[in-house]
Amino acid sequence: MCGIAGVISSVFEYDELITILEGANVIQKHRGPDASGVYIDEKAIQKVGLAHQRLFILDSTESGNQPTVDFDGQRYIVYDGKVYNYIELRNELKKHGYSFISNSDTEVIITAIKHWGIDEALNRFNGMWAFAYLDIKKSKLYLVRDRFGVKPLYYSLNNKGLFFASEIKAILEMTQHKYPLDYQVVGEYLQQSLAESSNNTFFQGINKIPSGSYAEIDLVSDHILLNLNKYYDLEEHLEKGIERSERDLIEQIRELFFDAVRKHLSGDVPIGLLLSGGVDSSSIAAALKSRDDIKFLAAVSNDKRFDESTFIDIMARNLNNPVHKVILDLNDNNAFELLEKTCWFNDEPVGSFSNVAHFLLMEKAKELGVKVILSGQGADELLCGYRKYLGFHIQSLVRNSRYMNAFGDILKFIVNGTVINQFSLAEARRYLPKRMQPNIPDIKGEALLDYKPQFMGLEKGISVRQRQIYDIYKYSVPAIAHSEDRMSMAWSREVRIPFLDYRLVELLVNVPVELKLNKGWTKYIFRKAMEPYLPTEIAWRKDKQGFVNPQSEWLKFELKHEVLSYLEEDSLIFKHNIVKRKELLELYKLYCKQKPGKGSVWFKDIFNPLAMEIWLRQNERYIQ
Repeated sequence: MCGIAGVISSVFEYDELITILEGANVIQKHRGPDASGVYIDEKAIQKVGLAHQRLFILDSTESGNQPTVDFDGQRYIVYDGKVYNYIELRNELKKHGYSFISNSDTEVIITAIKHWGIDEALNRFNGMWAFAYLDIKKSKLYLVRDRFGVKPLYYSLNNKGLFFASEIKAILEMTQHKYPLDYQVVGEYLQQSLAESSNNTFFQGINKIPSGSYAEIDLVSDHILLNLNKYYDLEEHLEKGIERSERDLIEQIRELFFDAVRKHLSGDVPIGLLLSGGVDSSSIAAALKSRDDIKFLAAVSNDKRFDESTFIDIMARNLNNPVHKVILDLNDNNAFELLEKTCWFNDEPVGSFSNVAHFLLMEKAKELGVKVILSGQGADELLCGYRKYLGFHIQSLVRNSRYMNAFGDILKFIVNGTVINQFSLAEARRYLPKRMQPNIPDIKGEALLDYKPQFMGLEKGISVRQRQIYDIYKYSVPAIAHSEDRMSMAWSREVRIPFLDYRLVELLVNVPVELKLNKGWTKYIFRKAMEPYLPTEIAWRKDKQGFVNPQSEWLKFELKHEVLSYLEEDSLIFKHNIVKRKELLELYKLYCKQKPGKGSVWFKDIFNPLAMEIWLRQNERYIQ
């Protein structure tokens, strides 16, 4: 929705703060090109500077511009995101005697915190947010992030002060410092294709405010300290057992899902939906059936092995709504140019060419005049949709000596022809113990010798439900949210994720795994809930591939010359001793010999070093 930035410092003069903040506004302008603003407060020992770049979604008048100040001039806020229940909160606050001059949710946030206090107010909000809240009366500044970290908020503390922003590139611009690389983060990305698994970044010294938390900073102290407070923890909402029948649970899921989608529609701008042809995005489309103004967008491929057009078109015909398609047709003339653009906007090396597809979809959304786009992300983590969850489930049954149940579930999936026939050793490798992993060239350079791999399988004593929570907080959702935010903001678009409505998350995480992986189906209970609203071919589709494209084959053939050009001897991944060149070239040679979908080398084993090289080149002047 917007971009925020700020500085807390006792050493900068007023004019210096203005220059720093205006520089951040320029570098983040893509996040909010419609208006910008700066505010400086010098009343405490630590001066505070706030900057904001605004994207018009609600209340396009000047009254919605930021930084926003409350009526008595004692509280300021810069805010990125959307609180979907702001109207209900505003009506409640009116009953307490408050009045409002705008139609924005920003004014509701600042008033709610004043009335209820920060912890209670945050737990009343339903939405996504990152904001800086300045309380002049208390000489405090709060940096706040939403429950699941959908909206970004970074900070860096050095001898000149505390710098914070929506994007890493803004902090680099503000500080003009050189940072060491965080080789643990680098290693997780290159070796395990992991991103966002912690609150660290690729730069040592630039970190994230944790999800579901806020940092409290005392402005009258000589030293700047971040006092981190957690206001939300999903594990505190786990139930020992759900005492509802399957039928009642289906009704509850359906009702809450439809309500979550409705809440995500608020705004004064055109809305779109990313439609993939699977049950998740199609269910959102079904929930929007009464709206004939929603524009459907889809990424498709000319390669029939990866094209989802058949199912996308089934859903579009069912709702009598045309689809605006983007054909992902990369070649040696445009592939790496687009990859460089997406890496720059992403702030970190991207995970695959799927990020490029999202980038192009957001460009199409801008062409269509669509400012808000709904996405079906998050459902796989909540409903055990990924292939790995069946493996975790079987493993859990065996550990608990439920051998017949394990055998029966495997048999049902084999008979049904789902999940098991899509197994890929190369992709599954990162979930396997080291002793079970195939022998392939080790590309780790000396810089990664101290890197410790994350164990991504099912740890002993951990339930499948707990492993889902790990995905929500560490292994999956953070990376997805990061990418969707950056690719949409690159084109000044806002992505919203209904499945991450905290009420729906709490409900679905508590649904027994046996109702998610049931009768040879993933997402079984959600399919049952949406069955009356979807074509049978969609509700009970067996071969959904996820957001895929022919990238695994492009790397072997069409893009081979470009791939090798990024792996020359003077490439930075070799200069920084991150990757061993000989071993990487051996790995690439082995990869090129593999048949599609076969072999032990995953396409990300090749793609990730390429994206890392691009990122290093773009950020070389900021790296120690």
